[in-house]
This record gives sequence, structure tokens and C-alpha cells, in this order.
Amino acid sequence: MNSAELLTDAFERVRETVHEAVDGLSPDQLATRPTDDANSIAWLVWHLTRVQDDHVADVAGVEQAWTAGGWAERFDLPLPPSDTGYGHDARTVTAVRVDSGELLTGYYDAVHEQTLRYVAGLKDADLDRVVDEAWDPPVTLGVRLVSVINDDTQHAGQAAYLRGLIL
Repeated sequence: MNSAELLTDAFERVRETVHEAVDGLSPDQLATRPTDDANSIAWLVWHLTRVQDDHVADVAGVEQAWTAGGWAERFDLPLPPSDTGYGHDARTVTAVRVDSGELLTGYYDAVHEQTLRYVAGLKDADLDRVVDEAWDPPVTLGVRLVSVINDDTQHAGQAAYLRGLIL
């Protein structure tokens, strides 16, 4: 197995968890928060997808699916198009509501496909390329992709846990 195959497998596992967490839930269930300070499934899936979209589009040198695919307009959230959910407070989390689970998974799948197209073309040596010099040490492509996968798995797991609480 090479690194492209390994990364593909990891992103496929995230996709499975996202779909399982969202499947069949109503807009109200997707917006349910167990406490006023907790995140909803809608926010968690939207956020993990926005971060993946932002980070992978950046390293791939392409436009984010959020804007290129018209997803920002379809979601019609009261947030700037560049917002990824980082640093949201409880009030802002509440603002992330969706009309359906299909909207969430549709956007996720668009980002997933863009991610897999990018990852498929990677060679093992590509992972050492520095993609962000704002950190010490500078961030390599491999570290950035693992960071995205880590963030995705944490939030997808939180969404799955919330699903269990509300069903």
C-alpha cells in the first residue's frame, strides 16, 4: 500500500461515518444540541466538511467546493463564505441549520470526491512538501492531510455519538 492508497482509505472511513451519522435524520434532529453549549450534528458535519474543503483545496491549488459548487448559496447560512466554523460560539453554532441531511451529505460528498482526486495523484515524496511556513516547524503536506483526517474523525465520531443520544 502506498501513501495515496492509505490516505484514500482513511478519507473513505470518514465518509462512511458521516453518512451513518446523518442518514434519515430530520432537520430538527440534525439541529439538536444536548446542551446550550454543545454542537449539533449539522454543525459538526458542516464544520468538518468546511475544514477539509478549505485545507485540501489550499494544498491542491483549486477553488473550494463550497464556492465553486454553489454550496454556500444552497446552505444560505448567515455566515461569510470563508467561514469554516473555527472558533464558533454557541450562538453561531445555532445559526448552522440545514434543510435536510441530503444537503449535508451532498456537500460532504463533493468535498470527498475533490479530496480523493487530489490524493490519488500524490506520490510518497510529495508528502514532504512544506505547505505552511507559518508554524514552527513548518507544516508538510503529509502533516496537513493527517491533521484533516484527525479533525474529521473526531467530529464525525461526535456526530455519531449525538445520533445515538437523540434516537
